[in-house]
Amino acid sequence: MGTYVTANPTTGTTDREFPGLKDDEVAGVAERSLAAYQEWRATEASERAAILSRTADEYERRADELAAVITTEMGKPAKEAAGEVQLAADIYRWYAEHGPDLLETEALDPQGADASIVQAAPIGPLVGVMPWNYPYYQVARFVAPNLLAGNTVILKHASICAASSALMAEILHDAGVPADAYINVYASSDQIADLLAHNAIRGVSLTGSEKAGAAVAKVAAENLKKSVLELGGSDPFILLDSADMERTTKIAAGARLSNAGQACNSPKRFIVLDELYDDFVDGVVKQFESTVVGDPSDDSTQMGPLSSLSARDTVAEQVETAVKQGATLRTGGKPLERDGAFFEPTVLTDITPDMDAYSEEIFGPVAMVYKVSSPEDAVALANDVEFGLSGSVWSGNIGKAEEVADQLEVGMAYVNEHGTTLPGLPFGGVKRSGYGRELGRWGMGEFVNTKLRRTASQ
Repeated sequence: MGTYVTANPTTGTTDREFPGLKDDEVAGVAERSLAAYQEWRATEASERAAILSRTADEYERRADELAAVITTEMGKPAKEAAGEVQLAADIYRWYAEHGPDLLETEALDPQGADASIVQAAPIGPLVGVMPWNYPYYQVARFVAPNLLAGNTVILKHASICAASSALMAEILHDAGVPADAYINVYASSDQIADLLAHNAIRGVSLTGSEKAGAAVAKVAAENLKKSVLELGGSDPFILLDSADMERTTKIAAGARLSNAGQACNSPKRFIVLDELYDDFVDGVVKQFESTVVGDPSDDSTQMGPLSSLSARDTVAEQVETAVKQGATLRTGGKPLERDGAFFEPTVLTDITPDMDAYSEEIFGPVAMVYKVSSPEDAVALANDVEFGLSGSVWSGNIGKAEEVADQLEVGMAYVNEHGTTLPGLPFGGVKRSGYGRELGRWGMGEFVNTKLRRTASQ
């Protein structure tokens, strides 16, 4: 039995400890979830929707409490934490309002029979393995559609998010989700593998690292269980032209430094045409150096600490390696000399394909800026990585920008915005960024049985 530890990355001190799931409890969790499934799937979709609506109400009513927990737990600045709580509420409410319609039976062309219809039926207990960087949002986008569909959920959150995961379970149960229809577990990776091997479990969704995704996908495949993976990203931000470079660099810096750069779909590679390059680099450096880094509970703070001391040290090592291999450090590059997991906003240039930074994901406040001579070169560079989550193209020429965006090998391409996530939009990637989709009608369709019923006269 392991222990979940909530540490405060602002101070570097341990906040709370939570006892983990015991090995002899794993099978019982799966069986409880299966038993609850039989009742939950029989509950009218309208009632399940009403419960999600009450969940959204509770998120809004307890917004300050929810936000404060993740500010302490993983260092998210107070304003960003409040925004995440509201986004989670919006997701629960979207599925409450639209979910029942997405489950309606669809009549097909009978094609020689009296009737051919397609029904959307739940498939059973699911396991969710969630990351620490967006504790509420990541859970909501998996849980809301699947509870609405009639599946039950076993939720394993990141080990540093024990307090927020317990609070989410409390809110769902208070809103009316039966205790065993949503089970929060402090489980280890080995215990998740044991769960996926249990006959009761029908699927798994993981958001996290490539390594974790590959491990879960392997176990799921070995047990013939459906999996959805949302993994890493090294998203391109392609700048074709700018009528206002100061505004452009402010947007770029804000997008990269949000959540201390700890977002899978953050713009990590800035690909800029050569005639704009010097002005862009100067502007981004200025924006990074003026960013207020500090206590995430202070409203004046623009960037808080990384999620943990180990996360900070990993980013520091990646930057140090890039510089040793020949990259140019324009600003930042070091941990701040203070308690906690703080790291300087950092800009790197002159990165070449033989450097580690060219192909890896740097999960922190680090911008990599590349110079290209044409839109065609920008597309080639953008696609020359194994990731394919999202990307953006920036230009006053919308037609040209859309043409470039259509060539990006990503799951989400944006023009003149980056990383927008809304309840009704699909979220997911291709290549080593994973497979499957969350949110909108696409998220509702991942873990349902698209069941054909065909009727013919005797």
